[in-house]
Amino acid sequence: MATGHDAHHHGPASGITRWFYTTNHKDIGSMYLWFSFAMFLLGGMFALVIRAELFQPGLQFVDPNFFNQMTTMHGLVMVFGAVMPAFVGLANWMVPMMIGAPDMALPRMNNWSFWILPFAFTMLASTLFMDSGAPNFGWTFYAPLSTTYAPESVTLFIFAVHMMGASSIMGSINIVATIQNLRAPGMTYMKMPLFVWTWLITAYLLIAVMPVLAGVVTMMLFDIHFGTSFFSAAGGGDPVLFQHVFWFFGHPEVYIMILPAFGVVSEIIPTFSRKRLFGYDSMVYATSSIAFLSFIVWAHHMFTTGMPLAGELFFMYATMLIAVPTGVKVFNWITTMFKGSISFETPMLFAIAFVVLFTCGGFTGLMLAIAPADFQYHDTYFVVAHFHYVLVPGAIFSIMAAAYYWLPKWTGNMYDENLGKLHFWLSFVGINVLFFPQHFLGLAGMPRRIPDYALQFADFNMVSSVGAFIFGFSQLLFLFIVVKTVMGGKKATAEVWEGAEGLEWTVPSPAPYHTFSTPPAIK
Repeated sequence: MATGHDAHHHGPASGITRWFYTTNHKDIGSMYLWFSFAMFLLGGMFALVIRAELFQPGLQFVDPNFFNQMTTMHGLVMVFGAVMPAFVGLANWMVPMMIGAPDMALPRMNNWSFWILPFAFTMLASTLFMDSGAPNFGWTFYAPLSTTYAPESVTLFIFAVHMMGASSIMGSINIVATIQNLRAPGMTYMKMPLFVWTWLITAYLLIAVMPVLAGVVTMMLFDIHFGTSFFSAAGGGDPVLFQHVFWFFGHPEVYIMILPAFGVVSEIIPTFSRKRLFGYDSMVYATSSIAFLSFIVWAHHMFTTGMPLAGELFFMYATMLIAVPTGVKVFNWITTMFKGSISFETPMLFAIAFVVLFTCGGFTGLMLAIAPADFQYHDTYFVVAHFHYVLVPGAIFSIMAAAYYWLPKWTGNMYDENLGKLHFWLSFVGINVLFFPQHFLGLAGMPRRIPDYALQFADFNMVSSVGAFIFGFSQLLFLFIVVKTVMGGKKATAEVWEGAEGLEWTVPSPAPYHTFSTPPAIK
């Protein structure tokens, strides 16, 4: 076998070197997806430590400092290690094929974008084994807790965030360059599949806000090591400045995690409804509106910081305005299904659950947007329930839907439909048992991020923890299904999705995609 160096210059690499040197968008997409799944399981283990501790009041398994490390690491790993790389993996796999491009525009940079991630997250996870312990200041790492009182491992955390941010910026530049320059003839912007549209807009969001995150962690680094006082009132700085800079990144970030999900669901629902998507143009405009509005709502995370009343009013109304384009999207998905010839394969089940449960998360978000009400909800479990309803049935379910939807295309094999449905129902029941009671806990006054709690919260916490273990362990079934499909199984046909009433219809698949202006053909 040729050495890596020879293979690199004299032909295709073989064996393991193929994965180190690959510039193939499908290989890189697959690596992103496997990496994100590993991070999903790691972040899930951190979450199960949290739920095991909260199963009953009192301190059972972990000391409070380690509990805080778990909440921090769970949030960081899930957001930056699981959800974002999974969507980038889907983009790498599907975007070139959907626009008729031979590959990504910048394939060497694509390889690097991926390969710095395992090192970043290995470094972050290694802090768990250090004397000072892992970061323990929450995934939002508010100063001065994260600067004046932080463990020494905060420096490694800052470096890891820089690497992750560099990966995101390069990946996004690549997606923008690909979509704008490599579309096949005739593939105009308003003919692009919605998944491509949502990723184009998401990439612009990432390019805009990842440097802000890099800025805020650099300011932290200087406060810790170089005697500055950006976030220290004693030196003339302001801790609230941290929150402004962080949330100016952080709010668009949560839309970065949901816009590609909108794209996935907008591909799946039309396929299984046997109808073209209702309101394509309005979907594009709604997505763009959401992206624009995401930049002017950041301080709704800060209603309790003593903001001027005019500021509260502005951020309250701007936040509520986002409900309008989001509502347009939900309306269009439901109207697409209306009077369709629907069949309920696994991807469709995840997509429908997405629409229903994401809407629940949207309603609680509207509650939190009302400034005087937010004073009551802020930093309670109601907030935890809200954002997990958006992120788990939102981002995670759409990623699972995408995996089931495109696995036949990726592998040439059909997944086991019965096992897929079992995985869906276990996940669906699990997350509702897990997160719905947390609304009640929050409204009753249980604060976030505590390892112990008052007796009146015991019952709902027990229910919530049971749901967590159902949801968590059912993901091992997902792993089994995916591995089983990759290794073999019934061969997928050109018309992958055959179902309702003996109809067969073609997923608009075989690469390159020509245009999505025609609905899937029904035979």
